[in-house]
Amino acid sequence: MQPCQPIPPEPSNPSEGAAPAETLKTEPSCASAPEKRIDPAVALKDAEAHLAEAEAQIKSFAEPPAAALEQMQARLAEAQAHATEQHEAWLRAKAETENVRRRAQEEIAKASKFAAEKFAGAMLPVKDSLEAALVTENQTLETLREGVELTLRQLSAAFEGACLTEENPLGQKFDPNKHDAIGALESESEPNTVINVLQKCYLLHGRVLRPAMVIVAKAKTET
Repeated sequence: MQPCQPIPPEPSNPSEGAAPAETLKTEPSCASAPEKRIDPAVALKDAEAHLAEAEAQIKSFAEPPAAALEQMQARLAEAQAHATEQHEAWLRAKAETENVRRRAQEEIAKASKFAAEKFAGAMLPVKDSLEAALVTENQTLETLREGVELTLRQLSAAFEGACLTEENPLGQKFDPNKHDAIGALESESEPNTVINVLQKCYLLHGRVLRPAMVIVAKAKTET
């Protein structure tokens, strides 16, 4: 609250002469309002308390409490341990990938090198049968035929084990993907029908290994 301002005295009438000194004394306009006095010691104490509180707040921002610092250090150590664990897992995965790739390359090299191993093993009995037929003396036509039939069965079994299948296209429609036509003959059959097979078609896993050599029918010319 602002202190009351004194009311200036009204100027005296000059004709009446100078007023006495007592009458020139001013009186406050609010003389009845009590004046509030502040104790300097209390004000100083309040200021010191506010200053201490401000310093504590500044210090709390500048230096974190010990508990918060320990929590931050624990989280940092946990993060570092997790990062180390992830790095080690990545190194193990990388090493395992390299091992898998190396083993795959070795398997591919072995498969390419020994691709015919199974088929070659199946062909050995066929060779043994042919050699046995040659060393046998005084063979009759019947025994020779039986030996040839046995050898053929062994060879067919070897082909089947290697997924090598034969196809006889006799009577089928000519297929340029599987057949090689070396000629055409007039026939009662439908044109472009296989009427004679000189060599059979062989498929390896469904893929043409050797096309059949055939003769196809053609329409008869009218005389």
